[in-house]
Amino acid sequence: MSEDLKKDVQARMVKSLEALKNELGRIRTGRANTALLDHIHVDYYGTKTALSKVANITVADARNLVINPWEKGMVGPIERAILESGLGFNPVTTGTTIRIPMPALTEERRRELGKVARSEGENAKIAVRNIRRDTNNHLKEQVKKKLLSEDEEKRLMEAVQKTTDQFIAEIDKLVGAKERDILEI
Repeated sequence: MSEDLKKDVQARMVKSLEALKNELGRIRTGRANTALLDHIHVDYYGTKTALSKVANITVADARNLVINPWEKGMVGPIERAILESGLGFNPVTTGTTIRIPMPALTEERRRELGKVARSEGENAKIAVRNIRRDTNNHLKEQVKKKLLSEDEEKRLMEAVQKTTDQFIAEIDKLVGAKERDILEI
């Protein structure tokens, strides 16, 4: 049972870490990154479809993204979706190619994005701590039902705490790296 519990806790914490990586990938830095457009969906013949499923997205240079739709008729809907996304991008269309220039970030905006990154990190820490709390409550219930000894409960709680500490450290490392990336000019 204890190995299954440890694997379950680890798997749930890994999911929280992956969610954090996803959220941090969406936070804009000074460089062009295709992950910035991951959450944009385009109206593709009446169906909301991910932008990456209807076009090729590449990084032209440090400040430009290039989108090449697979169908000529998708240029307009893609451009509309980018404008409506709220990212503040102004796509430039030349024929069937859409260029998205990345505006330079101001110092104030960089600080705001750093706060957003820290906030996302804190949300991930809360998720990891909630997993720990739920697991500890489950262990206490097992002791009350006499399915687990108190010594075993203590040993498992220590293992869960050790895993929690490892994931919190990993979260701090990811957030720190993202903050450095944001503040880099």
